[in-house]
Formats: sequence, structure tokens, C-alpha cells
Amino acid sequence: MTGQHATAAGPDRLELGEGIRWTDDGIILVDILQGRLLTTATALHHPLRELLSLPVPLGAVAPVAGRPGTWIAAAGTGVCLLNANGITRWLATPEDHGGRSMRMNDGVADPSGRFWAGSMAYDNTPNAGTLYRVDHDGTVTPAIEGITVPNGPAFTADGRTMYLADSARGTVLRYTVDPDTGGIGAPETFLTVDVGSPDGMTVDAEGALWCAVWGTGTVRRYLPDGSLDQSVHLPAAQPAGVCLEDGLLHVTTARVGLDTPGPYDGALFTLPVDVPGIPTPAYQHAPSDTITGDLA
Repeated sequence: MTGQHATAAGPDRLELGEGIRWTDDGIILVDILQGRLLTTATALHHPLRELLSLPVPLGAVAPVAGRPGTWIAAAGTGVCLLNANGITRWLATPEDHGGRSMRMNDGVADPSGRFWAGSMAYDNTPNAGTLYRVDHDGTVTPAIEGITVPNGPAFTADGRTMYLADSARGTVLRYTVDPDTGGIGAPETFLTVDVGSPDGMTVDAEGALWCAVWGTGTVRRYLPDGSLDQSVHLPAAQPAGVCLEDGLLHVTTARVGLDTPGPYDGALFTLPVDVPGIPTPAYQHAPSDTITGDLA
């Protein structure tokens, strides 16, 4: 195992920076609790640029294929389509129900063009969260229930393997996936973190899993057999999201929950790595006549 150190890429300090992705439109990320979708400037040391802002938490987005400027988003209590003009079309709000206060968290599109997004309770109630699968027609279906704080998922390039973190339990599970149907197999424990919590993840071109480990100031690269290959050390306590842009590793961090945040908590970090990544897939949307949604 080798260790590397990263430096802050720009002046921004986010409350809860996550959902960072490399897309055809560049690097995008969210400040979850502020409901902001952001993108990096041409020069990484410049301030982030806001693409849009929602009045609800924004967990993660993926671009919609063939519709420039349109995103599918894990937001508020469900999943929606949104664009830069602020028009929002809700596909479903499965966590909008009485009782426990819920919100959406991390999400990503898989190589087959489906979108996957997790939910969690604001108070981290055990087993309250669900991982939802959004099919091409916009149907939102519970795929995995009984999660506390879902992060990821992250997919291998062929779409046949999915990694999902349950951060509150300190575990990353691995599932087989049928690319044709979106069906998933039984979980197996890929890794367990004894100190800190596994958070945002991505898979590189060699099939290794990069994982932000909240509370430790590290991002770790795990080989497909689960062995730890490499650690990156950050001057920020709460790494939350990761993405690979060719040979660059981008890491978001958070200030939320810290009594005395340090000067780099909440910063975006960037450093070179040896193994590249690939752009995040787009959501392939082919709506049926029965999916109407609402505009707000």
C-alpha cells in the first residue's frame, strides 16, 4: 500500500459536498443539504459555478441521454427530471409519507442507462432507507430495503457488478446485476471499515473500487478481491464523494457536523492517479404514455 497527499483544488467550502461525477459537460457535484448542483470552472483553482438550486436536498444527478442540460436527480423525497431553467418533473416521491422524515441521498446511472438512488432518514433511523431503481420508462421501484445510510452505488464498466455502501454499518456490499433486466443477486460483504464510514465510491478502468472513508480523511483504492491497495490522505476529516476524470481523482468533503471545521473541510480536492476512470453513464429515458409527472 502506498500513501498520497492531496491539496484543495479551489476556494469553495461546501456543507455536504457529494455526488461528484465526470460527464460530457465536465465535472458536476452537489451540496446536498443546500440543494445546489455545481460544476467546476475551466481552471480547477477557480470557484465552482452553480448550475441550479432546488428548495429540497439534492443527493445526486446523472445526465439524461439526448437531452442536453437535463438531469435525473435523487432529490427531496423522490426522483425527478430537471433542467437549468428550474423546471422539475417528478417521476415518483416514494419517501413522501407520514411519520419518519426522509430524504434522498446518493445515486448514479449504470452502464445500461438505469438510475439508482438511495434514501435515508434524517435522524439515521436504522434500516429506514431503500435503494430505488429507475427504469428507462421512468418507473421507480424499490430494489433493496433495510439500509440505514446508502451511499453509491458504483458499477463496473460492464454493468454486471454493483457496490453499495451502508455507511452507518461500515460495510460495502457487492451484488451481481443483470444488465438486461436490472435484477440483482444476493449480496456479499466486499469490505468492512472499522474506523470511519464508507461513503461515495467509483470504479476505475482496472475494476478497482475507490471509496471515500468519512471521518478518517482518507480515500482508499480496493482491488476486486477486497484487498487495500492504496490510500490518499486529505487535510479534511470527512471525504464524501469521489470521481475519476481520466487520470485525475476528484474528492468532495463536508463541513456538516463539525464543531470547529478546519480550513480545508468542505473543500474539493484533485490529484493525479495512475489508473484512469471513464465518464459517468447517462440515464436512458424512454418514457411510456402513462408517465406524466408534474411540473413545479
